[in-house]
Amino acid sequence: MRQLSIRSLNSRALASGIASRLAASGRTAPGAAAAIARVGAQCNIGTVTPLLAAKDQAACSAALLGRVRCYSTESAPAAEKHEFKAETKKLLHIVAHSLYSQREVFVRELISNSSDALEKLRHLQATSQDVSADKPLEINITVDADNKTITFYDSGIGMTAEELKENLGTIARSGSKAYIEKMENSTDTKDMANTIVGQFGVGFYSAFMVGDKITVYTRSAAPGSEGYCWESDGLGSYTLAKSEDAQVGTKIVISVKEDAKEFLDKDKLEEIIKKYSNFVGFPITVNGEKVNTVDALWTKDKNSITDEEHTNFYRFVSHAWDEPMYHLVYKADGPLSIRSILYTPTKNPEAMGFDRVKPGVSLYSRKVLIMPNAEGLLPEWLRFVQGVVDSEDLPLNLSRELLQNGPVIMRLKSIITSRIIKWLQEESRKDPAKYKEFFQTFGVFIKEGVCQDTANQSEIAKLLRFETSEKDAGELVSLSEYVEAMPEDQEHIYYLCTSNRQFGLESPYYEPFKKHGTNVLFLHHTLDEFVMGRLSNYEGKRLVSIESKDVDQVLKKWNESDQAKSTDDAASALTEEQINELTSWMLTALGMPVKEVKVSERYMSYPAIVTDFESPAVRRMMKMMAGDSKQQIPMSPCNMEINVHDPVIKGLYSLKSRDADMAQKVAKQLLDNAFIAADIMDEPRTMIKRLNEILAHAVSK
Repeated sequence: MRQLSIRSLNSRALASGIASRLAASGRTAPGAAAAIARVGAQCNIGTVTPLLAAKDQAACSAALLGRVRCYSTESAPAAEKHEFKAETKKLLHIVAHSLYSQREVFVRELISNSSDALEKLRHLQATSQDVSADKPLEINITVDADNKTITFYDSGIGMTAEELKENLGTIARSGSKAYIEKMENSTDTKDMANTIVGQFGVGFYSAFMVGDKITVYTRSAAPGSEGYCWESDGLGSYTLAKSEDAQVGTKIVISVKEDAKEFLDKDKLEEIIKKYSNFVGFPITVNGEKVNTVDALWTKDKNSITDEEHTNFYRFVSHAWDEPMYHLVYKADGPLSIRSILYTPTKNPEAMGFDRVKPGVSLYSRKVLIMPNAEGLLPEWLRFVQGVVDSEDLPLNLSRELLQNGPVIMRLKSIITSRIIKWLQEESRKDPAKYKEFFQTFGVFIKEGVCQDTANQSEIAKLLRFETSEKDAGELVSLSEYVEAMPEDQEHIYYLCTSNRQFGLESPYYEPFKKHGTNVLFLHHTLDEFVMGRLSNYEGKRLVSIESKDVDQVLKKWNESDQAKSTDDAASALTEEQINELTSWMLTALGMPVKEVKVSERYMSYPAIVTDFESPAVRRMMKMMAGDSKQQIPMSPCNMEINVHDPVIKGLYSLKSRDADMAQKVAKQLLDNAFIAADIMDEPRTMIKRLNEILAHAVSK
């Protein structure tokens, strides 16, 4: 049923006319006049007829239609038909069917247009220009499922006949864009221009994605303006006629297609509005109920925002129920206009077994959502950050949905990323204990950033925190704090990748550093080895693993110093000839993957270790890539270093002459023990049989 506004008619006179018309036809409409009077001057057939008795609804509707026609259209000229300027049916089809990836964005586009119109009217009022405006500045949406229509009404600036032809009669011509250009020629209205949302004239035509006919009623706010009715089915032409019923502002009536009935659901429409247009600066109602109830906090002064407001807003944008650990309100006017509000959560969903989370920051332009969970706005490692970034300088594609990967977007990404890193650095200095809690929850993202974000790597590295051999368990330090505490003669930053602190303290690789009082970073996370490899140095200091050959020089220096001070009987060690004989025999007995057996130049209490071996993290990754494959990953060649002062090594030298078979088993066990200490032993259970044989031999003596 067509929905007709009767605001311009006297409701009592209209009720009397309906009653007279029905009486003349011999029919009655009990309560018709009272029903119309109750709904007042805003009424329409869709709201009046349900108030009547069922037997009188059809009669009342017919009478009202006839009355309105007699009142408002009999003397009006016939509608004029116009062809769209410079556009074709193909282009209209593209707009309605191909331009947008989701049909629901028609709601966003029409609300944005309404917001533009209201902002224009507010500007004219603010500059004391003569306009007809006696209604609240708001956007009213009416869903009529029975008549299959959705109506958008704004009490904004409206349009004249020429503006209708120009703004609705030409695809890709934007009334808002032209208005901005006109305003910017003035010296005192540029700020007002920045509040206009629309930048392209195709948003209105997105309504054809869900409607097979669009009717627009509009009247310009300029005094004495006439009302008009614009109508089109989107097939290349439109009609334009005067309308006495049109109110100041613009009303768009969409006749909904059969395949778009889901948009006639009031709850669904409200959900779409909250998703895209919740922060538009004017009230939005759906069937009389206000929908946009959350303020755009990023536009407010940061000192005026309460903790409760931060919590509520964080929960709104993140769809979470925890509280934000940190919050940042960041604004900038150059080189880009940026208004943003950002949060870090309390909990990490990925650590709780959930899939990789989507980016948490949504992109807005003048408080209208452009891209939820905007990929590409921030580096992947910052996906845990929640919030909103709003920029007026965004170069949008025609449909407002896809970002153009141009210099403006890249600059925006760089600015926001740098500010987030600086923000976290500030928080770490302000409250180290709280930052420790943050890092324990989100440190994996920081480490991911060091590996991936080469442009910001050195600054991200300042956010890293690790345990050290000198501090108590659980106490974390930054790389800067480690460097500050280094002795003057220490050249490198030393670290050890170990599954836990106890293993690190008992590691044969840590022993010489412990003896000489050198602080070592203990790294417990799987990513840590990759982090150190990608970072390589910090503040001019190399990052060196104490398991690598890069420590050979300092170990040799320490060993020589220790030997010079030692009072131990050198005769207790094997002779040079015995050493050469043993190392040669061991190399043959062990075979692959040992490529060299030599005397260790480091202090250690263990009989043997391996050096120059492949990264444990890389080996684990190779195993993961192999998946369920039964094929074993061969051990890469490595060196074996022996402690010629150790009783096991001296005993092995004697055993090889007495029992070569058992000596070989002992040598292989020493190698497996070294593999375990280096964390590169794939399957320790393979050595159990051999180990039991060695034990049996030992106890039988």
